[in-house]
Amino acid sequence: MSFVPTTETEQREMLEAIGITNTEELLLSIPEELRLKAWAVPEGQSEMAVRAKLAQLAARNNGGHVCFLGGGYYDHFVPAAVDALTSRGEFLTAYTPYQPEAAQGTLQSIYEYQSAICRLTEMEFANASLYDGGTAVFEAAAMAVRLTRRERIVCHDSLNPFHREILATHTANLGLDVAEGDDPADAACVIVQNPSFLGDIRDFSALSERCHEAGALLILSFYPLSLGLLKTPGAMGADIAIAEGQSLGVPLGFGGPYLGILATRKKHLRRMPGRLAAATTDAEGRRGFVLTLQAREQHIRREKAMSNICSNEALIALRALVYLCLAGKEGLREAAIQCHAKAEYLKQRLDFAEVLNAHPTFNEFAVRLPRNAEEVCAALARQGFAAGLPLHAVGQGAETDLLIAVTEKRTRAELDAFADALAAACQ
Repeated sequence: MSFVPTTETEQREMLEAIGITNTEELLLSIPEELRLKAWAVPEGQSEMAVRAKLAQLAARNNGGHVCFLGGGYYDHFVPAAVDALTSRGEFLTAYTPYQPEAAQGTLQSIYEYQSAICRLTEMEFANASLYDGGTAVFEAAAMAVRLTRRERIVCHDSLNPFHREILATHTANLGLDVAEGDDPADAACVIVQNPSFLGDIRDFSALSERCHEAGALLILSFYPLSLGLLKTPGAMGADIAIAEGQSLGVPLGFGGPYLGILATRKKHLRRMPGRLAAATTDAEGRRGFVLTLQAREQHIRREKAMSNICSNEALIALRALVYLCLAGKEGLREAAIQCHAKAEYLKQRLDFAEVLNAHPTFNEFAVRLPRNAEEVCAALARQGFAAGLPLHAVGQGAETDLLIAVTEKRTRAELDAFADALAAACQ
């Protein structure tokens, strides 16, 4: 059977109630040349037909590829407990927690998430999360503009090019100057990434000092799981730490939902976007949790608003919290060690390709192949491998350059098979 929300009689009654004869009259205020000429929407189908069509489309997906894709999103292991706990109805059905008396569980999970991010990054405060890593770059830059009252944003060449595009889009009509390089003079901030988009590990401590001497802020985009091994944003002197949180218990998806992480220093707290949960006590001395330092209405104050973010990825942030609690300090370190060690092993196996990285790498590195990278990736896809990201396609290298990521999920057999297949495809 088909599901039709309203009958023709009901539609006619609604039109009569508002004093018009057809739905076209609702569009009269829109100039005709601006109206959509055709919707191109197919006729409705029955539920059984729709299910059959969706199953047919789903069958075209191949979930069996051994994944070496990276560029900001990674095929990490997600413990079953993450799905089990975050699928509970209390979390899935929770609404926005503006009423603390009705949302203590959600508020506590947000508070614990913030605490975990602060410990992970060695920063002092974290917000309740943002939409994803790309929007976190813009929100951090806008925060730096508010703090410094400067309008120049400097992007280091280590920054993910996708995030640079998001930053350019969000700042297009704001009158801000987005520049490339690492010169903090007259800048609101310098935005760096560690490891870089191409996988290089850098210590930005010296740049942090230069920024502070020039009155600018250092914004550091980090790879959360890498902090099991690498120096933290706090230890490097970053003013704002941001990240795409997908590596913390969030499976790969076609565009998300993902998780934007943002943490900062106490002195910058009142210019931080998004929500902040805090612990308190009620009139009877019992511990409780509330949203603090900003009212719901601040998000609709137009140009005076701290951010256009009036919500957050609470359920995805909860996944990150559960993952961090399950892994603990040693588990996170072990996952990071495996990522690094397996990537180094694969580097050695790819002796027919030139490694392009000028610095040590974590789990991702760029190589120059003897053949066109996109052609090689297409050939390996037919053999069951998602071989990596061709860099020329994203404006980051030559046609033969390939970005390869290795996670703790990859086995020795998979690494060897991939190396052999890549070598054969390059001949």
